Amino acid sequence: MKKNVVKHVIRMRTFVLVFIAIFFIFQFPAVSSQNKTIPFVHPGMMQTGADLEFMKQKIIAGEQPWKDAFNRLSESVSLEFQPKPFTHVIRGSYGRPSIGGSELSSSADAAYKHALMWYITGNKAYARKAIEIINAWSSVLWDFDFNDAKVLAGWTGNIFCNAAEILRYSDSGWEKNDIENFKRMLLTAYYPMIKNFFPEANGNWDAALINTMICIGVFCDDHDIFDRAVNHLLRGNGNGGITKYFYPSGQCQENTRDMGHTQLGMRYFAEACQVAWNQGIDLYGAAGNRLALGYEYTARYMLGEEVPVYGIISALGRGRFSDIYEVVFQHYRYIKGLDMPYTARAIESTRTISSVALITSYKGPLTNSPMTTSGTPVASKFATLAGALSTSSVEPPSNSIKVAPGDSIQDALDSADKAGGWVVLEKGLYTLNAMLKIPSGVTLAGQGIETILFLDPKLTNERGIASLLNADDDLHDVAIRDLVIEGALTSKTSSDPNQNRRQRSYQNAQRRAGIIFSALKEGQIHNLTFEHVTIRNNTHNGVAVKGAKQVRIIACDFSDNGSSVVPGPGLQHNLLLSHVEDCQIIDSRFDTSPWGNGIDLSNSSDISVSNCEMARNALNGIKIADCSNIKITGNLSEGNDCNGIVFEALVDGSNIIDVQGNLSHYNGMNGILIEHVIKGTVRKNILTGNGQGDNVKLLESEKIIQK
Repeated sequence: MKKNVVKHVIRMRTFVLVFIAIFFIFQFPAVSSQNKTIPFVHPGMMQTGADLEFMKQKIIAGEQPWKDAFNRLSESVSLEFQPKPFTHVIRGSYGRPSIGGSELSSSADAAYKHALMWYITGNKAYARKAIEIINAWSSVLWDFDFNDAKVLAGWTGNIFCNAAEILRYSDSGWEKNDIENFKRMLLTAYYPMIKNFFPEANGNWDAALINTMICIGVFCDDHDIFDRAVNHLLRGNGNGGITKYFYPSGQCQENTRDMGHTQLGMRYFAEACQVAWNQGIDLYGAAGNRLALGYEYTARYMLGEEVPVYGIISALGRGRFSDIYEVVFQHYRYIKGLDMPYTARAIESTRTISSVALITSYKGPLTNSPMTTSGTPVASKFATLAGALSTSSVEPPSNSIKVAPGDSIQDALDSADKAGGWVVLEKGLYTLNAMLKIPSGVTLAGQGIETILFLDPKLTNERGIASLLNADDDLHDVAIRDLVIEGALTSKTSSDPNQNRRQRSYQNAQRRAGIIFSALKEGQIHNLTFEHVTIRNNTHNGVAVKGAKQVRIIACDFSDNGSSVVPGPGLQHNLLLSHVEDCQIIDSRFDTSPWGNGIDLSNSSDISVSNCEMARNALNGIKIADCSNIKITGNLSEGNDCNGIVFEALVDGSNIIDVQGNLSHYNGMNGILIEHVIKGTVRKNILTGNGQGDNVKLLESEKIIQK
């Protein structure tokens, strides 16, 4: 019981802080539904009234591609369909067991298709059938249960709502009492199930829940429900938000899993954006059109081209296009004027089979109007070559000591210590049966991302273990480069991007760190270099350096590190620096610490962080406490559950800071939060979409100059 309480402390604190925000501030002009006097547009989900009428007229006129798509829709509906409602709907993991789940899904699909057929043809028989289906479930369904209950509600609720929206705002004959019964089902069966989302699951879950919640808000004319969904899309914790699912490069959170689940998440984010757009809010434009970037990235890979990737992209489902691309293409190409070449090619694979998605995606006369494009979606330029590369980034000296998998790395390091040289690891997996103790005067180098150090899970130590430790307290003149340190309990990369995170959810997980270089006095360790190193999936810190000076971290990727293991959540991070002097951190990534900060910096001086990416961390992108002469310049800090950049005061606060040229957006709390800084400059930062506003927040600070 206690460990479950501890597990949720940080998550719930962030959750509450996010949702008490009073105003949404977007980087784009929009009408926010926070103004409760502004009524919702009806119909106003996937289609407005104008969209529905445009669709109808194109089909009546027999124009293509509407004609063929409508014929496919007609063939897929049957007035003989009989709904089979259940009081308690159960769906277990991967649909086992399923009690009422498939019946619910087929009913939602049938209701929407019959509602569309009613609107297009004017045949009341279709309206009566759609009403019959919805009424059958509205009078019977009480609740959902088991493992996949939330996602089933997310899959079906938005479809029911779109059908109901058409019926309610057309002359369908749907009785007022029946409408109220449907509304009651949404608010008593659906909404309680999805209200708090499920950010611990893969991102397609929350995307589905957001989509259904935003539709419930529209149908029930409930601004609070609508805004809750919008806020979670923009700044959801865990895997919940749009910047959590679509990375700055365009890579999707589930690209390393399979293309089917990836496209599922893409679909639901797109549909939620379309509903919001029809209500006057531009979520399509969030984070610099991030949705467009994600669609282009995945479509490009699906079409057979290679894409830059963190991790190992999955080929499972590659080339099997889901019918999700039309609505996104129509919006970005014809409304925003953004060129989407890969998405356009993806549509060529779906138009011949599409029905509902095709006829509902066109948005009036704009779809027939040529428009000058404003370019293509732009990927981030921050830390683009971070981490171990496909090959070594430098040529090692000819006198290097070569080590092959199975050979003793420690023996080679000890020999190099005497010679003051390089130890070069060939490509392969190195299972360590003991922690490596790094001596002074050596360079430990791999040959890129295929050189992997893996600490044997059988190795235990009551104080915890790390792959690399300093051999002596006065470690000096050491470089680590061009290799991977894998902290998971298996050396095999999981196809599920959340699989390794699950081991870090409980305090009884093994304490495993990547690198710990720790001194007994300040400055005792000196002259350390980390370059093109990937360190991932450790339950403890990815890298911890304590008591060192002259530290260089160049083009590294320290991500997915930190857990709730003892001494507890919030104390392990991707990078921890304590009592460090003269440190440069450049061109590196510090992302997705499930319990900690991207960078945690305390009691240090003369530190600069530039052109780095600090994203999707459970706490902050970078936290600085009681430091002096700190430069945080030209970084990206996005999608962190708390703050993007934060200066905290432990005792004295910080002094002489320079925070400039950073993009800090869509964080759960503040873009930049400064507590008790004696002197410093904050200038030319871009702050958008943050949960507690887009101004630099100053607490008890003196002589801060803002420009």
